[in-house]
Amino acid sequence: MRKGPRRFAGRAPSPFPTAESSPHAILDPVNREDLVRLRQARDRMNREYAEPLDMASIARTALMSPGHFQRSFRAAYGETPYSYLMTRRIERAKALLRRGDLSVTEVCMAVGCTSLGSFSSRFTELVGETPSAYRARSHEAGAVIPSCVARTFTRPNRAGPPLRP
Repeated sequence: MRKGPRRFAGRAPSPFPTAESSPHAILDPVNREDLVRLRQARDRMNREYAEPLDMASIARTALMSPGHFQRSFRAAYGETPYSYLMTRRIERAKALLRRGDLSVTEVCMAVGCTSLGSFSSRFTELVGETPSAYRARSHEAGAVIPSCVARTFTRPNRAGPPLRP
């Protein structure tokens, strides 16, 4: 019995890159054109986070089918499009709650969430405290920190415990 890869006599090599011929074939599962379109879809989510967005319309922005869009987005950014959108919404909700002039329900609707229960659950999951508790807590210590630095510490964190400034 023969061991090793089978070779066919007289067959020309494939013109398509393989894992052996391209060092980026395994490390870069999403091609550049797809990355440009995924970035456009991500930018749309950032701009229109307060709008009722469905994944099919966002996938159309990237000129992809919904299934291919979700797989490609996860491969490129490490999270699903829905997860990314909800993280952005919670990030914006935290800024509105720190201001303190809106109720939790008003903030929920302002960031594009339609269910207060789902909003509160996701907020608690990402931030580590309920929206009401976050709103009631003093945020004076963060007022003197430049916004570009504060954004790093207030961004919802899925990987581990919430960061506190």
